Amino acid sequence: MVKLRLKRCGRKQRAVYRIVAIDSRSRREGKDLRKVGFYDPMKNQTYLNVPVILDFLEKGAQPTETVQNLLKRAEVFNELLSNQMRFN
Repeated sequence: MVKLRLKRCGRKQRAVYRIVAIDSRSRREGKDLRKVGFYDPMKNQTYLNVPVILDFLEKGAQPTETVQNLLKRAEVFNELLSNQMRFN
């Protein structure tokens, strides 16, 4: 199963995170399928590649709790619902 998960980057005491699509069995720093975003908790900055994220969600990828909160804040789920309604 594919998950949307945070991958830790940056230096000691100054973490930044990549949002990646990754196999759920691999470890946090394992090889990712695709980088789909970026999150800096210190500056509270978020960059999301929304079309790619929507594609993974439509294919059944499960976001972790933290990534789900970031996606809700960016209103990505509203776009997912509008895309599904458009195609039905």
